[in-house]
Amino acid sequence: MKQPLALFLLAVATATALPVHAQLLSQAASGKQPLDRIVAVVDEGVILQSELNEAVRSVQQQYASQPGQLPPMDVLQRQVLDRLILMKLQVQKANDQGIRVSDADIDQAVNAVAQQNKMSPEQLRAAVEQEGSSFAAFRQQLSEQLIAQRLHESVVRDSVNVTDSEINNLLASPTYKAGEIHLAHIQISLPSGAGATEIQTAQHKAEEAIAAAKGGMDFHAAAIRYSDAQDALDGGDLGWRRMDEVPPAFADAVSGMKPGDISPALRGPTGFHILKLMEQRAPSRQVVPEFHARQILIKPSELMTPEQAQQKAQDLYNRIVNKHEDFAKLAKDNSKDNTTANAGGEMGWFPQQAWGSIIGQQIAQLKDDQVSQPFQSEAGWHILQRLGVRQSDLTDQIERDQARQAIGNRKAEQAYEDYLREMRSSAYVNILVPELREPAQQGKSS
Repeated sequence: MKQPLALFLLAVATATALPVHAQLLSQAASGKQPLDRIVAVVDEGVILQSELNEAVRSVQQQYASQPGQLPPMDVLQRQVLDRLILMKLQVQKANDQGIRVSDADIDQAVNAVAQQNKMSPEQLRAAVEQEGSSFAAFRQQLSEQLIAQRLHESVVRDSVNVTDSEINNLLASPTYKAGEIHLAHIQISLPSGAGATEIQTAQHKAEEAIAAAKGGMDFHAAAIRYSDAQDALDGGDLGWRRMDEVPPAFADAVSGMKPGDISPALRGPTGFHILKLMEQRAPSRQVVPEFHARQILIKPSELMTPEQAQQKAQDLYNRIVNKHEDFAKLAKDNSKDNTTANAGGEMGWFPQQAWGSIIGQQIAQLKDDQVSQPFQSEAGWHILQRLGVRQSDLTDQIERDQARQAIGNRKAEQAYEDYLREMRSSAYVNILVPELREPAQQGKSS
């Protein structure tokens, strides 16, 4: 395996010419105490003590109202460091593949976080800084999360395909179970090609976690303490999932459980898993409103400014409402929507959100045969006419859509989990601070 760049620089460069990370390595090697220190070398990059401290502090703030759920500081630091290492590897791999995010992408993510917290972006910035954090570091974390998300999409896009026969087989399978369950889990991972000793160690750790959870420790606290899954610091909460989304081996275990029950350690492809059934709910018929409508879409272009597009949409609206011109003919002559223009703007019957949230909001506000005022979406300016509404039982269609999504999600999770394991096992990772290594590794030299 090639030696990482940081160590190479340490060996061949002078102290005055080294980048800051290599300078820190040099200071550490010479016995000098730097203002910051490197705690881990990760392929071509490093993780600084300040990064680790900030990430640990962020987790502590997240659990400020329930500090007892956090594990001892040494365990917490190792868990956070492992998460930082995995993020660093994902960002490096994404950079190698040319995956980038723009400032506009990060701005959009900041706005989304602000909206979720019912704040303006300015209020979010003030809140971050009031907690003693750097807003630039906050933006950097969002950037890395976006990059990791795009790497995930890139990996699963080419490796996950769901066929109609797989959907049919799932729905026809005697093991198929409808309904939804709320799960939490603890994962004790095994490296690729794990030997008997590593398997025995992982199983012993899983048994300790089960004993703790059944002995009175809150399951989420046990997940934080024992799990090494990516969601460990979130308490291992998997949220609500349809039964068909759960891997078959786990679904069989869960099917015999009641809310509050904890499973034994289940051996899976990535290690040992412990599940807790938090809640469950039975399936119900999916009767939803469907709307019948038609539309005219006017798009800005090189030949038409946004203001001209808006004015043209307003003129067409006036011709329909005030001059009673034929909607279908105007749609065929003027609409720029490729899927509906030639059919006179006909959109057919569709669930409310099928054409997006903006059209869905407008269609629900109209009465039958009513024509909307021009309104804007990302595509351009729309004029919408609602032709009818009906209640439709879409249970079978939704069931197939959910089965397709469930199979896809299951394949995607497994594919990316395998990808991360392979990436982690083939990477050069050197934890320089002995107390931050796993207990079994603490006696070994770097």
